[in-house]
Amino acid sequence: MSLDSLKSAVPDYAKDLKLNLGSVIGNSDLPAQQLWGTVLATAIASRSPIVLRELEPEAKANLSPEAYSAAKSAAAVMAMNNVFYRTRHLLSDHEYGTLRAGLRMNVIGNPGVDKVDFELWSFAVSAINGCGMCLDSHEQVLRKAGVDRETIQEAFKIAAVVEAVGVTLDAEAVLAGE
Repeated sequence: MSLDSLKSAVPDYAKDLKLNLGSVIGNSDLPAQQLWGTVLATAIASRSPIVLRELEPEAKANLSPEAYSAAKSAAAVMAMNNVFYRTRHLLSDHEYGTLRAGLRMNVIGNPGVDKVDFELWSFAVSAINGCGMCLDSHEQVLRKAGVDRETIQEAFKIAAVVEAVGVTLDAEAVLAGE
């Protein structure tokens, strides 16, 4: 299974998604580790079994074992952080922001890969999970590290397309009675 298999699974009514999938992944200017780490982390964050099954083997083939593990770690830790920090941000009682989080997030400090790559993957997962506080935090770290806006936008374009393909294919599977 592969990117091509995933594209051919996209129904005709979602042709834009098929084209976008080809461009954001197939024609990306991101270095391979940033690209495939973003793809893997967002495929996990999409919660779509179809998307993950199709994209994971290609991501694994294009990533070192350390980067593969780190991309999965980014998806895992951000699944927790996005809920925690989004909730904290959305509550009208701002006193929650003064309380100690008390959650382990050691992987953020030592992800086993270049910190910029891990931040980019965490940013992309946060885009899918809709945590504005996390998006701002990761974007600031990336910009401070010298990452340009175009690179950051590439990550959230990948997140947007992977999520949309997942939603579409999962809906088609339900409608087909699968």
